[in-house]
Amino acid sequence: MKQSIVLGLGYGDEGKGLTTDYLCRQSEHPMVIRFSGGHQAGHTVVNEQGQRHVFSHFGAGTLAGAPTYWSAFCTFNPLGFWNERQALNSLGLKPEIYIDALAPVTTPYDVAFNRKREKDKQHGSCGLGFGATVARQLTPYKLYVQDLKYAQVVKQKLKAIRSYYQQKTKETDWLRKADKQADLFLHLTDELYPQLNIVNETHFFQELALYDHLVFEGSQGILLDMDHGFFPNVTFAHTTSMNAFILLKRNRILYDPEIYYVTRAYQTRHGNGYLSNEGIDLDYQPNPRETNQYNLWQGQQRVSPLDLDMLDYALACDRNYSGTMTKHLVMTCLDQVSGPIMTTRGGEMIPLENALAVAHQLEEPFAYLYESRSDCGHLSACELVSTFSRLPS
Repeated sequence: MKQSIVLGLGYGDEGKGLTTDYLCRQSEHPMVIRFSGGHQAGHTVVNEQGQRHVFSHFGAGTLAGAPTYWSAFCTFNPLGFWNERQALNSLGLKPEIYIDALAPVTTPYDVAFNRKREKDKQHGSCGLGFGATVARQLTPYKLYVQDLKYAQVVKQKLKAIRSYYQQKTKETDWLRKADKQADLFLHLTDELYPQLNIVNETHFFQELALYDHLVFEGSQGILLDMDHGFFPNVTFAHTTSMNAFILLKRNRILYDPEIYYVTRAYQTRHGNGYLSNEGIDLDYQPNPRETNQYNLWQGQQRVSPLDLDMLDYALACDRNYSGTMTKHLVMTCLDQVSGPIMTTRGGEMIPLENALAVAHQLEEPFAYLYESRSDCGHLSACELVSTFSRLPS
């Protein structure tokens, strides 16, 4: 059984969805495993038929026909799941997904508190309640996917969660607004649960022999990792390969997973926090269909030239978990950059001829380099059907 782990080397938006879709199309029976982050992901894929979808609750291999396993490391938002499934149904798809019974559930109160706190703190959150959910799950106020089966349990736990957030703030207006969404949440979960394919991790992994390729789809980027990123502007998740290896090792199916590290041909960051090389001119063509547009919580997407030191740092962080596994570099959005790829080392500008030259500058000995660019010139390879060329490193 082949195993691949897809990780972002930056702050997200690198092209993990694109890469996951590509890997799934190389196999007969792939399975996508989401192992970090949760419903706040936004992984864009466009297939050869021109179907475009931004994946959040479903694996980015869905357009390629791959089912998804939603692990207990990922948060689950019933309202968001319902809407996304409807969107996929409208494309003529019936996505197959298996959801771990112990996946944490995001409630309207988590979302409302997240947005209220973001207005005050401006940490760069996407405002979808992910961090609030993870923080709450560390307290006794827990809510799991398996609980959704029991309406009485959900109702009581939702009351307790409301009380939990009420204790955190003197303001109550935002809570009253969330109450209306909570009523919808109760109604929807009662209707939704019978339609969910809830599984137990141990039993589920025993059935994976049916698949020839497990594609572990990461979330965000290593530079946002809760242990390795730049606090306080980090995500409340392990965005390295750590969780993927935990799943493989504790279910005793660890063979020789290969890791695909993804970066654009330039740096991006959506939200507040450190971004090196910001302020240095970048000669590139923005994508008019960029998924991460301006929003109230994160503002505009920020861009800057590649930083070889930051790429090496991200690779070093993941090496603590991935060791000497076979590793590849994926560089996307090459069609957006005019002329050489602008990079820095120690703050000094270094123009590099192509992606291969970038790969040779990095400390990791990659097995292969994958390039991605669109066939439409000014449009991003992260948004369109992309061609990958495999080059020796």
